[in-house]
Amino acid sequence: MDEVLAKRERKLAGLAAGQHGVVCVAQLYGLGFTKDEVWKRAQTGRLGRIHRGVYAVGHAGLGNEGRWLAAVLACGEGAVLSHRSAADLWRLLPPLRQPPHVTIPTRAGRARRPGIHLHRSPSLPAAATTTRNGIVVTTPARTIADLRRVVDGPTLRRAVRQAEVLGYGLDEVATDGTRSELEYRFLRLCRRHRLPPPAVNVAIGGFVVDFLWSRERLIVETDGYRFHRGRAAFEIDHARQLALEQLGYRVRRFTHRQVVAEPKNVAAAVRAALLAASSS
Repeated sequence: MDEVLAKRERKLAGLAAGQHGVVCVAQLYGLGFTKDEVWKRAQTGRLGRIHRGVYAVGHAGLGNEGRWLAAVLACGEGAVLSHRSAADLWRLLPPLRQPPHVTIPTRAGRARRPGIHLHRSPSLPAAATTTRNGIVVTTPARTIADLRRVVDGPTLRRAVRQAEVLGYGLDEVATDGTRSELEYRFLRLCRRHRLPPPAVNVAIGGFVVDFLWSRERLIVETDGYRFHRGRAAFEIDHARQLALEQLGYRVRRFTHRQVVAEPKNVAAAVRAALLAASSS
């Protein structure tokens, strides 16, 4: 191998290492490889074709980030990772093995890209995109907005909560402050039964309580089985309740089954507790 070719190979290895193992044909030409040299490398397995014009260098097995970047490169200038794949990259949802979602800023171009969920958005502003781990991707706020079209309600709410936990700015994305699907269901129960709206996830005496009616000094805690099972959780819950009661609050607890299967009974119990507190 002559020195010129060896230099190209080193540059190619460095480029691929910084791009999760993938390169596009334009980058190969930019390094000085000819069309014939690219073709020969593809034929001998030194370049593994992922999409048209996009290759894995030296191997065909890619991680998620390699697959996502390959899809973005395949869709051309202005393409960004988006929707469910962007949510995976931002760690808003558990990774899901599926064809990458990519948005391009135009309505023109090929109708389909094999192996890619292609979306078109000619109005995609630059402020709605950024770069994460070397991949051009929609911002967390734009990702949440896009998710509304491709996932169900509980999954969307999970992504929003995770974005809040991770401290991502959500701009104008409306949030209700809940931290779990059970809390969301209880808050919806309050609205449907026309209960006074509680404050959500409020800090009191070193604790964060699920729901608070401050004037009535009433706290409601919703106990999902996942986080409230076992003797240790039982002891913690009761110690917490005792401490809150010593601070002068009334505490009512409702299980997942009660909130989901007996919403009228739960609403009636909360209403009665609010009336009792107001008259005392």
